[in-house]
Amino acid sequence: QHMLSNTHFSDLNLFMASDSTALPVNSKGVGVFPAKKRSQVEYEGGTRWDEESKEISEGKLHLFSGASKKKVGSQALLKRRFIRVQPPEKPLQAEEWKKLREECQSLETFEEVMLKSMIKCNSHVDVAKSLLTYVAKTSGDIGYNLLVKYLALCVQQQKTAEICDVYDIMKMRFKTLESGAYSLLIRGLSNSDKWRMALALLEDVKKVMTPSRTSYESCIKAASRHQEMSLARELYHDMLAKDLVPTLDVLQAFFDFSRGMEDADLKKELFDILLYLRDNQIYPHGTFMRSIKLWFESIPGENWRGNLTNIKPSGECPVCHHQLEDSNLTEEEYNILKERITADVIHGRDTFRKTSPQERTVGNEGVLELVLFDMQMKKVFPDLFHAINCLAKENVRLLVLGRKHMLVNSSNWKQDVMKEMQNKADFFFAENISEDDTFLLYATLRSGKHCRFVTRDFLRDHKACLSDSLTRRLFRKWQRGHQIVHSKIFLGIPAFNYDCVVQTTGDTWHIPYKDMFEEKYSYQVPRKWLCLQQKQ
Repeated sequence: QHMLSNTHFSDLNLFMASDSTALPVNSKGVGVFPAKKRSQVEYEGGTRWDEESKEISEGKLHLFSGASKKKVGSQALLKRRFIRVQPPEKPLQAEEWKKLREECQSLETFEEVMLKSMIKCNSHVDVAKSLLTYVAKTSGDIGYNLLVKYLALCVQQQKTAEICDVYDIMKMRFKTLESGAYSLLIRGLSNSDKWRMALALLEDVKKVMTPSRTSYESCIKAASRHQEMSLARELYHDMLAKDLVPTLDVLQAFFDFSRGMEDADLKKELFDILLYLRDNQIYPHGTFMRSIKLWFESIPGENWRGNLTNIKPSGECPVCHHQLEDSNLTEEEYNILKERITADVIHGRDTFRKTSPQERTVGNEGVLELVLFDMQMKKVFPDLFHAINCLAKENVRLLVLGRKHMLVNSSNWKQDVMKEMQNKADFFFAENISEDDTFLLYATLRSGKHCRFVTRDFLRDHKACLSDSLTRRLFRKWQRGHQIVHSKIFLGIPAFNYDCVVQTTGDTWHIPYKDMFEEKYSYQVPRKWLCLQQKQ
């Protein structure tokens, strides 16, 4: 284990409650646990371990390889049985901790469980200090995991002095730390007046491992807050070079802390961030959008003005009357995409080994307007029937891809209704082993670039299969303009003639945004836009 053998804490006062912040301790232990007496620890057999440790250090707090099997086994038992322990509201004396530990004797890792609960409850740091003082007095040693959990609590409460103390102890006792501890130290120091210590620590981490994204972003935001934008940009590029994907939070920080600066290189950097959002089909949330707007309007001497708007169905911006980019691919772009999907996705995944010769000719008609994918639909039979009825009213030439099991009468697939649907749409029933969404792409592309498709699949795996960034960008654009999501209430075919991505003409920028941050699904495009135009 990564702790020095026979090491003792010579300075136990480090973990004693300070005079200025200590809360009085009830010597009789009365009121230490509000509304509870002997039920401080709650159990439930078979319950999964909570996720708190993942929040503490990005899920990277691991046992060291030197840990004994007995310890690992006891922790596994603990994970099965432990749910929650209520930490005291005030620091306890050693005798009080000893008594409480005895009451919770079934917890072999009582101290770790208690510190974990303190983090969750955001207990006063002096309560944690009193626990570590008790541990140091009774065992003469404080283990790595306890220190990391105590560190997490200090970082959570931005206790700079305590963070520095823990760092000094760890440097003295351990040859190296794991990624989670480094991330905590860097995050804690970067949010303080000792932020340059975080930069030095980041450089030390680089010598032994790749720093985490959180570590880089903590340092980037610290440099930005102190107006050292060149340093922030250097760290940002270093992070990108290590294939770490930036969060919207750190991208927003560049705009927040660059307002009013007259720096051509910095301006180009921020424009590049906007193009990064475009290339990766990322939609900023409302707070990020406002940061972008304020930065543009603060650029010295450029007279930018921003307005929030909704783009007309035709693609015209009501504010500046600029026509947004067409959502359709050019003939050349479409042919590139079609060839690459055929090579990388269909042939590359051996789809043809699972398809029959008849299946390989689907889509050759060239007159299909919509391909509806329902191979795996179960218990949604009414939805499919409703969707086909809606589309039939619009005289859409529709192909429904299904599987042969749908031809067998069952509660899911009633044959009288199937016949009615087949009178309103073309059906093709593939073998039950055929690839699902890959087959959908094949049929849609073979039908021509006007053909759209309906599926609730996000098609992320297929984008990942594409071999170059150009094709992935074309795939996303094609998907935005052609994918329709089948929901319980089918609302027909949306008519968007413009592409919903960040776009610029030089003297205008149009940025689609969402009110709140949410997971980015490729077919979910925002309806709100920020229009930025440079007044002459």
